[in-house]
Amino acid sequence: MMSASSFRQTLVDTGLHGKKTMNMVQTLLASAVMATLTGAAPSVAVPAHTASLPQLEPGQSMGIALEIPAIPNFRDVGGYKTVDGLHVARGLVYRSGVFNPMSTEAIQQLELVGLKNFYDLRTASEREPRPDQIPPGAHHTHLNVLADSKSAAPAQLDALLVEPKKANAALGDGKIEAQFIEGYREFISLPSARESYRALFMALADSQALPAVFHCTGGKDRTGWASAALLTLLGVPKETVIQDYLRSNEYTLPQYKADIDNFVAAGGSRNIPIAIFGVKAEYLEASFDEMETQYGGITAYFSEGLGVDVATQDKLRNLFLEE
Repeated sequence: MMSASSFRQTLVDTGLHGKKTMNMVQTLLASAVMATLTGAAPSVAVPAHTASLPQLEPGQSMGIALEIPAIPNFRDVGGYKTVDGLHVARGLVYRSGVFNPMSTEAIQQLELVGLKNFYDLRTASEREPRPDQIPPGAHHTHLNVLADSKSAAPAQLDALLVEPKKANAALGDGKIEAQFIEGYREFISLPSARESYRALFMALADSQALPAVFHCTGGKDRTGWASAALLTLLGVPKETVIQDYLRSNEYTLPQYKADIDNFVAAGGSRNIPIAIFGVKAEYLEASFDEMETQYGGITAYFSEGLGVDVATQDKLRNLFLEE
């Protein structure tokens, strides 16, 4: 447990010191003392340097704002209002696509965010050719959500996308959407998914691990469920969670515009790559439906499905919620 003196030193180290912030210091110290007495996790002060970051609306791209081309879907998870009138704190946890390719200048820009931990939800076959390129000193953790998946869909998609007319027959008329819906159910049912999401949320409940980012390849599917689950646990309304999820389309689809246009020019249906490179509400609804079917709700999903007990769920709320 951090002592009052070391807690104060932490505030000094992050720039939160001086007469003008004495009230803030006293408030945070009181929170730490209360946490000691009750066993609850103290809330985390938003890192001081985030004040110099672009001030964005919830769901807007920090990657675009920082002019980092490789990560247009890099976004702060915070900013949203809960059903209880609280807000998800900004500057503590982010979501993204893969951090590759990253130029030296891009990495320097990313350093402005102050990320301590990168949680990579990709498979080994995704990571090996495109390892994350991250700031020095940051810690990188692999959490393979799909390790237990038996689906050959990714390999099949790669092959079909170079043969648009075959793709029309194999993936058109809702077939590709059905594959994604099944994949989103696996985010709930696969043992590797449960293990990976458990490890992620347990890590995020540690204030010393923050600020942090979790990501997959496009930052929309495995990452989309991680963000949706966290926001739902924190009390953000479902309609807001889905709207935030759908914002990936603003950032991922432009990345693949040339691929989509070439596929269509070669005789492919535009609906197919849009369904692959973008997201649809029915995808995320499949995860929610599987969660409700298996566990009955978000709290039981965390406690029974992931093994994240009620005390840790409360830590997450204390860390990420503010007035």
